[in-house]
Amino acid sequence: MTADSPDDAALPEGRATSSVRRSDLERRLPRSAPDALRFEPGVFVQQTAHGQGSAFIRGLTGQQTLLLFDGIRLNNSTYRQGPNQYFFTLDSHSIDSIDVLRGGGSTRYGSDALGGVILTRPLSLPRPGPSDEGLWARPRLRLRGASADREWGGRLQLEAGLGEKWGFIGGVGGRRVGLLESSGPVLNPIDGQLPEVPRFAPDGRTQLGTGFDELTADGRTVWHLAPGQRLTLAGYLYRQFDSPRTDQCAPPYAPHNECLRYEQQFRTLAYAAWDAEALGPWAHQARATLSWQQQHERRRHERPSSFVFLLGEDDVDTLGLTALAHPRPFALPGGLSLALSYGLDSYLDFLRSEATIGFSDLGISLPRSRGQYLDGSWYLHGGAFLEGELSLPQGVVVRAGSRLSWVAAHAPGDSESGSAPVERSWFPLVGHAGAEWTPVRSLTLLASVDRSFRAPNLDDMTSRQQTGPGFQFENPLLAPETATTLEVGVRVRTAPVSLQLWAFTSLLEDAVGKRPREARDCPPETPQCQASWSRFQLVNARELSVLRGLEASARLRPLPGLVSMASVAWTWSEGPNLSDPPSDPSLPFERRVPLSRVPPLNGTVELVWSHPLGLSAGGALRWASAQTRLALADRSDARIPLGGTPGFAVVDARLSYRRGNLLMIALVAENLLDSPYRYHGSSVNGPGRALTLSLEGALP
Repeated sequence: MTADSPDDAALPEGRATSSVRRSDLERRLPRSAPDALRFEPGVFVQQTAHGQGSAFIRGLTGQQTLLLFDGIRLNNSTYRQGPNQYFFTLDSHSIDSIDVLRGGGSTRYGSDALGGVILTRPLSLPRPGPSDEGLWARPRLRLRGASADREWGGRLQLEAGLGEKWGFIGGVGGRRVGLLESSGPVLNPIDGQLPEVPRFAPDGRTQLGTGFDELTADGRTVWHLAPGQRLTLAGYLYRQFDSPRTDQCAPPYAPHNECLRYEQQFRTLAYAAWDAEALGPWAHQARATLSWQQQHERRRHERPSSFVFLLGEDDVDTLGLTALAHPRPFALPGGLSLALSYGLDSYLDFLRSEATIGFSDLGISLPRSRGQYLDGSWYLHGGAFLEGELSLPQGVVVRAGSRLSWVAAHAPGDSESGSAPVERSWFPLVGHAGAEWTPVRSLTLLASVDRSFRAPNLDDMTSRQQTGPGFQFENPLLAPETATTLEVGVRVRTAPVSLQLWAFTSLLEDAVGKRPREARDCPPETPQCQASWSRFQLVNARELSVLRGLEASARLRPLPGLVSMASVAWTWSEGPNLSDPPSDPSLPFERRVPLSRVPPLNGTVELVWSHPLGLSAGGALRWASAQTRLALADRSDARIPLGGTPGFAVVDARLSYRRGNLLMIALVAENLLDSPYRYHGSSVNGPGRALTLSLEGALP
């Protein structure tokens, strides 16, 4: 394959970044897009459900990290605080690569990029072969199976073209995934007992509340309109069915037949992109996109013992526009060089939300006055930015940039449920500056300061929903949260060794967090709030929150054909206690506490041997220490065992064979030691000893 997306979508230079390439995906055989990031430094993947996954970057996730697909934002105004499932709605079979920026990225990308940015690139168009004259087509078939959850599925793909003028790549796929078998329970460190989630089948290994079905389809076509100009039309569909939320299937202390299921989790994305070169001195390279996407979600919460079921359905339609240009670099006196980039983007969300309560013994259903969100809400956000890079003598490069953003939110009120209307707007100004020095060819020293922001979205200001720690209700008066990140790094690049070391500190102002509330604080018409063990409302912290960390990654080539890779990451956090102090001053009260679900010390090791004839073999180690520094919300979160999440070490073995583009066979033996383990904050324990097999080949 050859890239048909320009470097305009590349992550900023001089920052902490890493990449997952297609060859890595073929070798590791991840279960999903989030699963593909498990070996990236500074990234920790949490799973609330078998059909979900959320990447933590430098201790932040969900609405505090930004997801992009081919340069188009996936984040919308319903992304919630904490882990979410939406990165899972990208089909890993349609992905060519994933780039990760660790640290703030609002200057280039706007709101939400506090902890980092994940940029996913789709499969690109193939080059015509020597025998491909005129109109040509090449079908391909990929099959996959896994023993841990009895997954079986595949993808039928078509590559076609007309010389160098036109090309197409697309496919359809699907899979059925059953109950996930683990190595057994992960016990509470504090008492050695079984945690409330997940629930297990009688065999003590198979996890209830897991499994799902999935259908995907995509198509991407490119026309070369003229020399240096290209038009891309693309569409991507993801359809997930019947996916239980594991920590709510069954909820803690509830009957075993109670379950919250995502009956439908859909994403549809369609866009047009125009790429051009040499349009003039101020647009040597340019890219513009128009996009539409829809996020559709339908939930069903069954409570058979009460003869009650709750239905919820939400749709977010997003219209997007982006434009980006790179002028030709400017030659300055003294041998200096200045490179600029500038652009703008804007996205508009339209939200539909409804809810129904049903009584199975009476056979009736009644609509609620509002859904999880307020129906008819809309949310506008965008901005314009300018970045520059000045190359100085002696290997010094200085970079700086700034962005002015606009954000507006509207939600109608609902008097029956006591929901206040929302009319808010903000105009954040953020920026970054950094420098790097390369004293010798193999060594680079880097330093940067970044200020990024996240404006409150419709989830913050209007939603009412059951979360892991408890029931959460809205706060329409929230202010934007900002992060100032200072980082320093060292890069060493030689033929046999590549090494990166990074240290960072992030200071969060007005950080949004969960404040405990009493039952009397629940809004009207919210029986779930009244019945919940814990209740929370999002508020802005009055004091600074802090994240500090160290990250290291290395790649070593000791012998021809042999590569070893390793990474390690450590993050420490602290913020103000958002709960009220006790009225009795003699009672203990922690004024500074850890932030929620921050990952423990963790790392990876990989060994890969490759032969010129296409054979490859290797092994991998994933490990994490115990995480016992818990936020207040973590202590009431059933996804976290009492006392914290135990550490683990998991060993995998891999074997693959490739014969050009004709055949690819890959086998992964997972968790060879059959060790029980759980990533911190997850409802789902990791798979037990299992095999995953993938077969891919060209069809005649």
